[in-house]
Amino acid sequence: MVDFSIPSEVFIYILDLFGTMAFAVTGAFKAIEHKSDFVGIILLATITGVAGGTIRDVVMGKFPNSISDPTYVIITVASGVCIFFLYSKLKKHWNLFLKFDAFGLGIFTIIGGTFAYNLFGLNFLAIVFAGVLTAVGGGILRDVFVNQVPIVFVKELYVTASFVGIFVFYFLLYTGAELYVATIVGIVIATGTRLTAMKFNWHLPKVKGNLD
Repeated sequence: MVDFSIPSEVFIYILDLFGTMAFAVTGAFKAIEHKSDFVGIILLATITGVAGGTIRDVVMGKFPNSISDPTYVIITVASGVCIFFLYSKLKKHWNLFLKFDAFGLGIFTIIGGTFAYNLFGLNFLAIVFAGVLTAVGGGILRDVFVNQVPIVFVKELYVTASFVGIFVFYFLLYTGAELYVATIVGIVIATGTRLTAMKFNWHLPKVKGNLD
């Protein structure tokens, strides 16, 4: 019988590339919304797509994949170019931006967690740190570069969705689940939590009134 299973390394790599593309699309959208030129669109798409993983790799003592493997930058550039030419047809579909951002969040959360798991095993703090950092790093820089308060610092249910996904990922691994299963479920939970929060307008509480 032929085995059609995909090795876990290839599976994670494919997911990482897809997450890179998803976040690159959000960077390109933001750049265009803020009147950037063609080069600015490509740069912000690339920064958004690879920044989270690059920061994670540097912090954890690994040479960044985004530098050693040109596929990542090729994907971000291609994403930026596609959005540049297709924006006139897509600009009415703002939800597309939000959905790509949610998918990028879910995928990068678990990719980061997998990275830490392969290095440190079932170390909860390392898995959570790597997962959340990978998920929000690119988005923070994206928003800062267009002079906006990063979405993770306001009332949006964003980091919380990442944390819920990475917690489920860790719990499944801790209870003996296969990496494939933990990865897919974690991505679905993180992405689903973010999409549900957007649909029902869920927000975290904020301080009411002035502090004077």
